[in-house]
Amino acid sequence: MCGIAGTYLWPDGGPLTDRLTKTLAHRGPDGSGRYEHRAGTGEVHLGHRRLSIVDLTETGAQPMVLDGLALSYNGELYNAPELRTELAAAGVRFRGTSDTEVLLQAWRRWGTDCLPKLRGMFAFALFEEGTGELFLVRDQLGIKPLFFVRRNGGVAFASELKALAGELGGSLQVDNAALIASLLYYWVPDSRCAYQGAEKLQPGTWLRCRPDGQVDRGRFWSLREVAEEGAAFDGEVDLHEVIAESTAKHLISDVPVATFLSGGLDSSYLTALAARSQPGISAYTIGFRAEDAKFEAMPDDLKYARIVAQQFGVDLHEIEIAPQVLDLLPKMTYHLDEPIGDPAAINSFLICSAARDAGVKVMLSGMGADELFAGYRKHLANLIALRYHKVPGAVRRPMESLVDRLPVASAKRGYRSVRFAKRFLSFAGLPEETAFRRSYTMYDRTELIDLVNPDLAADVDSVLTEHADTYHDQALDDFVNRMCLADSRMFLPGLNLTYTDRSTMAASTEVRTPFVDVEVVRAAFKIPGNKKIVGRAGKVALKNAALNILPSEIVHRPKGLFSAPLRAWMSRDLAPLVREVVNEGVLVESGFLRREALQRMVAEDAAGQEDRGKHLWHVLTLEYWYRNALAGAK
Repeated sequence: MCGIAGTYLWPDGGPLTDRLTKTLAHRGPDGSGRYEHRAGTGEVHLGHRRLSIVDLTETGAQPMVLDGLALSYNGELYNAPELRTELAAAGVRFRGTSDTEVLLQAWRRWGTDCLPKLRGMFAFALFEEGTGELFLVRDQLGIKPLFFVRRNGGVAFASELKALAGELGGSLQVDNAALIASLLYYWVPDSRCAYQGAEKLQPGTWLRCRPDGQVDRGRFWSLREVAEEGAAFDGEVDLHEVIAESTAKHLISDVPVATFLSGGLDSSYLTALAARSQPGISAYTIGFRAEDAKFEAMPDDLKYARIVAQQFGVDLHEIEIAPQVLDLLPKMTYHLDEPIGDPAAINSFLICSAARDAGVKVMLSGMGADELFAGYRKHLANLIALRYHKVPGAVRRPMESLVDRLPVASAKRGYRSVRFAKRFLSFAGLPEETAFRRSYTMYDRTELIDLVNPDLAADVDSVLTEHADTYHDQALDDFVNRMCLADSRMFLPGLNLTYTDRSTMAASTEVRTPFVDVEVVRAAFKIPGNKKIVGRAGKVALKNAALNILPSEIVHRPKGLFSAPLRAWMSRDLAPLVREVVNEGVLVESGFLRREALQRMVAEDAAGQEDRGKHLWHVLTLEYWYRNALAGAK
């Protein structure tokens, strides 16, 4: 895992590449490298920061140059051994044992046709000296990031937006529509970027830059096509075998590997499988201050993590999270690149920091299982909503009125069941796509328009239309798998994979996601929705697979939360900051957000009338991000 940066046909590209690469030092503290070459009438410059995981010697150093090809690569190929064997059989001779060299040789033999063969997480830049062409490539599922800016036929790129924004900030303008999208979702979709003129290379695609300044693009993998092919499958899937094989491949490393272990199904399943391959493997879990956990009404995940650790001989490290939130909030906002309002990023950063202090560079995460196997409450809730439509209005209205009057919290604790009920009723009567969007986003259209500057109404509608277009861009008859596909295309890369990459790489730690694997994804969409949600139970297909190795008390335990005691933080640690931001923050002073709408939100939350903790947390993250953006533009 590494950080990559570079320029192509860019004025002063060499010095810029050096500065971009320096900004990414946290992604690769083990080494750095540079490459430059003529490209048409200009130059190409590739930079690299190395986190040594496989082949720790100089034969794995980057940028790697071979037979007229130069590669700066961020990622891991989990099928590198198989590709190496295939290439060796064709007469290829290898200098070292790195997957970087395997990728370079695969490109030399097959060109872009090698891309569908790759199984892993990756983003890379490859320059062909013979043609003078530069290729930028991103993995199938968007696990690894790659940002770029195009100008006057030239390109500058980096693993993180902060590098480009820091160097080009004076000429990059904030994209108001992207910020509105972040308010809606509490993250910026992969299709948008917080700055106009900057782009994210889309998952499963490549970008080719030519010496004459022309740029073309190609797609080598489509999640929608995989889902539609899966729908046509008529057979049984041995899901346990697929996940066990993926987990084993994700353990390939020349340094120690540990796991996240929350005590929930996904992390417990992967930890048990990993422990079978590597007895005594370490795992890291978190707990919270008792008063914070009580206020949040959080389940006792530590109890289940200890059960898994004891049964499978795992060396469990428990970390109590009572962070200095006022210090961590601006730090995490900087590292996350774009305004992301999920406090789970803090958990990931603190866990990986502790693991890194113990000498661990690589960790496995259960990320992606909920999206693929319908494990979120919203999936079941939207199914229930279909039945709720049939309930007579005379019955619904009194019930809705009662729930509307119930408080979501008292001075000492929160009421999760009331929060869930209010959330359900906010979307239960809506059409399918609108209900699905409303079940996991922060605002409906009216609320969002009331929150932002009136001149931005068209941007609000653009963001909502984009969600509808993405949701409907499929030909699936299966309602559950339609939701899973939408989540896997938007929620997974836009939020979960993004915060996981940035927060863990901020701690110079590589996190691998065995569920977010092309073969697991293929298997997941071969499973019909009625085997994912059965009755009132979600993720049933995955639970049945996990019973091959996990005890029933872990598989069928109440769903855990990889989150944080957000409402406790907001009502205590962050209350003065909330008042400052709402009354005189730059978002309000600039006119982007309306002060009255924010004040109303604070009042509703303080009275326990509505649960606005998540909304206000995201306003804080957006405020810090916006301050940094304005400072960088000066």
